[in-house]
Amino acid sequence: MPKSDIEIAREAKMKPIGEIAERLNIPQDALYQFGPSKAKISFDHIDTLSRKRNGKLILVTAITPTPAGEGKTTMTVGLGDGLNRIGKNAGICLREPSLGPCFGMKGGAAGGGYAQVVPMEDINLHFTGDMHAIGTAHNLLAAMVDNHIYWGAKSGLDLRRVSWRRVVDMNDRALRDVTVAKGGVPNGFPRETGFDITVASEIMAIFCLATDLKDLNRRLNNIVVGQTRDRRPVTVKQIKAAGSMTALLRDTLMPNLVQTLEHNPAFIHGGPFANIAHGCNSAIATKTMMKLVDYTVTEAGFGADLGAEKFFDIKCRKAGLKPDCVVLVATVRALKMHGGVARADLGRENVKAVKDGLANLERHVRNIKKFGVPVVVGINEFITDTKREHTAIRNHCKRLKVDTFVCTHWADGGNGAKAIAKRVAALADSGRAKFKPLYPDRMPLWDKIDAISRTIYGATGAVAEKRVRDQIDQHQEAGYGKFPVCMAKTQYSFSADPNLKGAPKGFEVPVREVRLSAGAEFLVAVCGEIMTMPGLPSKPAAHSIRVNRKGQIEGLF
Repeated sequence: MPKSDIEIAREAKMKPIGEIAERLNIPQDALYQFGPSKAKISFDHIDTLSRKRNGKLILVTAITPTPAGEGKTTMTVGLGDGLNRIGKNAGICLREPSLGPCFGMKGGAAGGGYAQVVPMEDINLHFTGDMHAIGTAHNLLAAMVDNHIYWGAKSGLDLRRVSWRRVVDMNDRALRDVTVAKGGVPNGFPRETGFDITVASEIMAIFCLATDLKDLNRRLNNIVVGQTRDRRPVTVKQIKAAGSMTALLRDTLMPNLVQTLEHNPAFIHGGPFANIAHGCNSAIATKTMMKLVDYTVTEAGFGADLGAEKFFDIKCRKAGLKPDCVVLVATVRALKMHGGVARADLGRENVKAVKDGLANLERHVRNIKKFGVPVVVGINEFITDTKREHTAIRNHCKRLKVDTFVCTHWADGGNGAKAIAKRVAALADSGRAKFKPLYPDRMPLWDKIDAISRTIYGATGAVAEKRVRDQIDQHQEAGYGKFPVCMAKTQYSFSADPNLKGAPKGFEVPVREVRLSAGAEFLVAVCGEIMTMPGLPSKPAAHSIRVNRKGQIEGLF
């Protein structure tokens, strides 16, 4: 029986984190160590890198996710190891896992097989405490908003128009809608509110887009927590909370350094979901790694219609990044599902289903090209794949003028990604990338939503009730029209209906509500039935996670 991911990780012989830092020319006095295998990098050292040239930036994204799995994180780690195997100086940047998926259905986010970052258990659980600090800063503001109301709300904040909710880093559907301050006068004024998962917090988005502590504090001050009776925005600056929130996040903002199984450097920092948030690791981590190595490999969450679009239109726009190459990840199994095959039947060869499912891959390829960045297709190999199925993918991608590589890094580590690494390095060095966002800043907010719906999703357009359109118009008139748009949508389809697989056409994108993230500097458009607080499945992963007699954690994946 093959070893599990956690067994492979547990057997890893990690190098002291100081040695990994030394390879990046980071001195020991620039490290804030969390034991022998984790460390944060000081701002003082990051500041010394400002005049160094940037290395190449490579994005790993994927086709539309299915329960069969695609393996973006595994590809990111494998590609980073593969680049180092062919003699390149490369590092990777990933998001931090959320506890919600770890104990729910999706599992952790440290890669898999022999393409992992370690220490796996630490990374998937509490790591360096970043998630807790972000949640605490968010909930401190919530407490200060209620306290502000209790003591008379000098800002004029209307109790009925408070928009700031609370967060917790766990899937907990019972907290989606709650009533607070019950129990009489000493507890404040009762009102309806709710919880989101921490990775959907605007604090998380701000954390991942801030350039330094000064910028973090500026963005926190700009958060809109609600409105006055006459609909004037009330900000954190008026609540006087930004200073204490920045204090909670000061050390958290420093990137976390760990290593792959092959002892290559990895920054894991920040963790917004891509279906309900902007899906990218922190800009600080990415920009720092680009100063330290020649090739930085990073990942954007879920499919390219979500993570990659937000990487291009939000992260790159705000951080001034220009990607040099994209790897689009797919599996034969996932393509079969998009071709109409049930999960139970994925183990049997079905070339026709693969060909039918390639419509999904093709739309993602064409979308990526719209941003002016060259793309390579990487197939994560499963033992049930057949040569005829691989050939069908290669032939289709050849017609799209895209190279395809079957990758075996899950089983073989960096050696299984050497071929794709050579092509990615060549493309990144070629200067072919002419990156441009999908839309200009000056485009009105509603037109941005509609443009993403039509151009990326393939919809006939976006639709919304008058109430929602009026809200968008108000934000436009209030001066937020230059903001990019963060689409909160199901990850399982180009549409807002998770049951529409492949490359559907003739559908509309229903925008249910919009949320202003004035600190993060984007507008969130909530589409269809997507939830910003997930629930646990009927058989959550938490049922199988335990500590054995040796004190080792089992069941994480």
